[in-house]
Formats: sequence, C-alpha cells, structure tokens
Amino acid sequence: MGKKKTTSAPPAGPRITPLDQLAEAAECLRVLAHPHRLRMLQLVRQGDFTVGELAAACEIVSPAASEHLRLMERCGFLVADQRGRRRYYRLAEEHVPHLTAILTCIESRFGAA
Repeated sequence: MGKKKTTSAPPAGPRITPLDQLAEAAECLRVLAHPHRLRMLQLVRQGDFTVGELAAACEIVSPAASEHLRLMERCGFLVADQRGRRRYYRLAEEHVPHLTAILTCIESRFGAA
C-alpha cells in the first residue's frame, strides 16, 4: 500500500487591509492629528458641548472651533443636535468604541489631567 497523502491548507498570508480602505483611514487619522481636535474629542466623549464651550476649552475663537468641528463631522466622528439657537456636538455612536480606544491610547502614553 502506498503512503497516505495528507493535504494541508497552504500557509495563510498576512492579513492586510485593502489600499482604498487604508487611504480612508489615513484621511481620518489626518483629521484627528491636531491638538485642538483631540481635546474636543476628549470633551465630547464625556458629554454634549457647544461650539463656544469647545472653543473656550481649546483657547481658540469660535470660528476656528467651528472649522475643526466641521472637519470631524465630515469624517463622521461627530454629530450635532440643534437645540434652540445652539448646536451641541457629540460622538457619533458608531465611532464611540474606536475613538475611545484611540483617546485611551493617547492619554495613557501622554497623560491626562
């Protein structure tokens, strides 16, 4: 009788993400890569804030804060609710775990007050 032939699956290659998805990730990371935006995310992770409150926390003027918020909203990180004459920003539900993980990593490496 001949030898029993065993078949094994070929070795699995490295797990990689498609380039178009990595390009999207890189764009989102560029949006996050700003100290004022990171501070804003730290705040909205804890609750809803207005543009004025976020601007004051970042020590910048409201128009600059609005531009930062627009970028993060366009990337899908934030959503805004209109309440009367004010807009309140909060984390988009689908991004809470991801942004929390990123911020936790940053805070553990660089500290948090």
